[in-house]
Amino acid sequence: MNQKNFKTSIGGQALIEGVMMRGPALSAMAVRLPNGEIEVETWETGSTKKWYKKTPFIRGVFNLVDSLLFGYKCLMRSASKAGLEEEQPSKFEQWLAKKLGKNLTTVVSAFALVMGVGLALLLFAALPALLVSLLGKLVEISPMGKSLLEGLCKISVFLAYLALVSRLPDIRRVFEYHGAEHKTIACYEAGQELTVENVRVHSRFHPRCGTSFLLIVLVISILVFSVVSWESVLLRVVLKIALLPVVVGISYEIIKYAGRHDNLLTRVVSAPGLWLQRLTTNEPNDSQIEVAIASMLPVIPVEKGADQW
Repeated sequence: MNQKNFKTSIGGQALIEGVMMRGPALSAMAVRLPNGEIEVETWETGSTKKWYKKTPFIRGVFNLVDSLLFGYKCLMRSASKAGLEEEQPSKFEQWLAKKLGKNLTTVVSAFALVMGVGLALLLFAALPALLVSLLGKLVEISPMGKSLLEGLCKISVFLAYLALVSRLPDIRRVFEYHGAEHKTIACYEAGQELTVENVRVHSRFHPRCGTSFLLIVLVISILVFSVVSWESVLLRVVLKIALLPVVVGISYEIIKYAGRHDNLLTRVVSAPGLWLQRLTTNEPNDSQIEVAIASMLPVIPVEKGADQW
């Protein structure tokens, strides 16, 4: 294996005071506890040989759903371990706990997930379509022009959202762990020992980041949704939701290709996502790098090269 060109399939996610990494066989979550210690949990990643996880275009949809569900589970677990749930519960929270019992966490998590998805659909599917449709009643715009305006609106909302949340202190810390995750993966891909000193010098920007994937999704959606009629805003939103798997499937294959190759085309494709990571990653401190390393070590396969991207 040529270490210079080695790219790992190991990926991760920043958590509340922690980092999660997923390898080909094992996944691990490391969290800095309130007492300063690092707690590490590991799970079996699950089979990646199933047909729907290997078939081009289809695999992107299933991998995205799997990553979202697993990532959300780890995020909630890290919040609990980091001590964010130690505050005195309100009367409403006490009432919920009494009514739902052991199912409280599951119900609240499911509700939060549904609300999050609903908000995303509102901001990136319904709102842009509605605004462009209203503008089209004032000024004559071609269907392709409307699609381009809608796409620019979605990207603007996305950038504004990231710029806004990146200013929140708690989110800034998550973005610092995001930077630590990228640096640790880059250090491993370079074939260096995973020490704080070695990890620190690497870039916090990585071409196979989820931020880059989301930006590609937004761009591809402009092209795919351009074939959808503008006769009815409601119908357009419904059809856009139905076409989301197509957009995700295409976007996944693009970022997978860009991750495997290094040429002019892939550098052009990766450039906007790398720039966007200036908003979603921050330089981590040594303590955060230690956590990222702790989450990385358990998922590295024993057989060298088994995690080749």
